[in-house]
Amino acid sequence: MMIHVTHFSNIGDGTHIGMKALGEEPAFHSNVVVHDSHFGAYTEIGANSSIVETTFGDYSYTAGDNQIIYSEIGKFSNIASHVRINPGNHPMERVTLHHMTYRRKLYGFGEDDQDFFQWRRDHKCTIGHDTWLGHGVLVMPGVSIGNGAVVGSGAVVTKDVPPYMIAVGVPAKIVRPRFPERIAEALLGIAWWDWDHATLGARLDEMNDVEAFIKKYGQR
Repeated sequence: MMIHVTHFSNIGDGTHIGMKALGEEPAFHSNVVVHDSHFGAYTEIGANSSIVETTFGDYSYTAGDNQIIYSEIGKFSNIASHVRINPGNHPMERVTLHHMTYRRKLYGFGEDDQDFFQWRRDHKCTIGHDTWLGHGVLVMPGVSIGNGAVVGSGAVVTKDVPPYMIAVGVPAKIVRPRFPERIAEALLGIAWWDWDHATLGARLDEMNDVEAFIKKYGQR
């Protein structure tokens, strides 16, 4: 079940990420601002974060100091601090880069340039299930990161990252797969992220042994 949050702003209770029990309602820490976003069960948003027009799948979390806009986040996504997803851009083709040409209301120049903002909405980012975005990762507009993928700290992701690949660097490049292809394919087929909460709890200990896990739950 997704919970729609039209607008939310708080000063929080000072607790840190991972310190409070989670449940069906999303958990927001200090100085979190949310606008027109959806959150699944057991989701958590760390302090000093802004979430705009974004969907968070079940169990996904951010560690804090995050800016995420116009994005779809899958289930079980692990988003470290200072990650930014779908950052703003400036019109390099115009006479000036300054945002007075599109944020016109700020300067008394009439209505804002809605087409400029719509471009970023049309180039949403997609982050898959069971992903890990390290500290300070920047995911550029329109980029997709596949299920099970890992992006190393400080990377600038300008191109899609396939499932179960590890990408690092500026710009981010694939350095190696997280698992051999047969294991990645088996995990994609199992799609354990779609299991319900009770099933996850019952099978949690089995998730420490990949080979045994895919042998038991993989397609026969």
